Amino acid sequence: MPHQVLTRASVAAHNKPDDLWIIVDSRVYDLSDFVDAHPGGSVVLEQVAGTDATSAFYNLHRQEVLQKYEDLCIGTIEGEQSEVIVRKDGELSPVRYAEPLWLRPEFKSPYFQSSHRALQRRVREFVDKHVTPEAQEKEKDGTYISQALIDRMAEIDMLAMRLGPGKHLQGKMLMGVVRGEEFDYLHDLVVAQEFVRANARGFQDGNLAGMMISLTAVMQWMGDQGLKEKLKEEVLSGRKKMCLAITEAFAGSDVAGLRTTATKTKDGKFYIIRGTKKWITNGMFSDYFVTGCKTEKGFSVILVPRQEGVETTLIKTSYSTAAGTAFVEFNDVKVPVNHLLGEEHKGFVVIMSNFNHERFMMSCAVIRYSRTVVEECLKWCNQRIVFGKKLIEQPAIRQKLAKMISHVEANQAWLESVAYQMSHMSYAQQSKHLGGPIGLLKSHATRSAHEIADEAVNIFGGRGLTQTGMGRVVEQFHRTYKFDAILGGTEEILADLGVRQAVKNFPKAML
Repeated sequence: MPHQVLTRASVAAHNKPDDLWIIVDSRVYDLSDFVDAHPGGSVVLEQVAGTDATSAFYNLHRQEVLQKYEDLCIGTIEGEQSEVIVRKDGELSPVRYAEPLWLRPEFKSPYFQSSHRALQRRVREFVDKHVTPEAQEKEKDGTYISQALIDRMAEIDMLAMRLGPGKHLQGKMLMGVVRGEEFDYLHDLVVAQEFVRANARGFQDGNLAGMMISLTAVMQWMGDQGLKEKLKEEVLSGRKKMCLAITEAFAGSDVAGLRTTATKTKDGKFYIIRGTKKWITNGMFSDYFVTGCKTEKGFSVILVPRQEGVETTLIKTSYSTAAGTAFVEFNDVKVPVNHLLGEEHKGFVVIMSNFNHERFMMSCAVIRYSRTVVEECLKWCNQRIVFGKKLIEQPAIRQKLAKMISHVEANQAWLESVAYQMSHMSYAQQSKHLGGPIGLLKSHATRSAHEIADEAVNIFGGRGLTQTGMGRVVEQFHRTYKFDAILGGTEEILADLGVRQAVKNFPKAML
């Protein structure tokens, strides 16, 4: 049926179960053939037949429901225009506090320049158009990232950007707006936070998070230059996938407690790897495993290709199996000695040097997701009617929102400050000076996430416990924010690291 210009009086005449029209935001929908298919049943539709159901609709549904059933719209009300603002791909949210202050036109920032803003626009467009649709699909069915999306990211150097600044970006014009040599940790922050907006926590890690924390170690510590270049090309082209395999059932943060062994053959040409790893992100679909092993005189890190003797079994966790979380068994796997990263028996420094960037990226992510939850709560409180009033009119609700906003804004400011320092320090200086601050930032950000998740669920009520509908973003955040509190170092260990680093060189004159 072609779109028509209708009057409210003409819509009111269609008020029967088999002839049912409604108005939502000045647009007319013919639900006559949809009544029996309505997930909420037919009765609730019959109650609003022939009327303006805008308030009732937005009291129960998200805007994307209208977009999903766009074909049911048959016209608009004469002399009226839609009042609901629908964000288009790539656009900023008009909701206050839904974006960091540096992205709001009325605010300034000493950190972000024109290249950061241009990159943000390009990445948001890419994520909205290509990542989010797949992320939502994979989060539901639990399947792994498509090769098509990997190839698309590889083509525009998105995979390379997600490793952070470095030589691997030199000579590239990233997204057409940033020279690779100019890409700093503030650009890195932009990319990380924009990808999180897909709102799919399992897929977020399934989107090659394992590569981000393993290929960096290979590029920094692999001694065989030919092998290093081969691995870099394979992974950044998307043809091969890589993950970090450190954690075991016996040892998580306690790396010294690892039991997986690497024993040299008599001719000294190979390592024989034997042991198990647990909770390995992307382990189910990776081709390479950057593996922590006990060697004769200490701890070493060795790159293990998938081959006979490498077995992976899916682990189901609180988030989607799209992450490919695996239990990995190495059953006498033979690996050439040139697959060693760093020096033999001195692998601890290899792992520790990699942690700063991993924890920085996790901080970027959980702080951005926290902001999304704040946006969801602000929108909900402005549309939900309870006891004849909007939720936002209740002082107790405004106090909850104030608390959540304060956590997000404080953490974002701290994050941007850390990113600025990282951009003006060498790798060695970062390791020396920023391990503690980044650890404290991540620990505080996930404690904030705990508070935000708790308040958000209370604001949404039963919907905050439901995986579909209005509260699905809040439900997922409440269910999955603990991944950020555990992975990459637990809150307690990172908080302790921050204090220990502060007192390590404490001036004796102050004692």
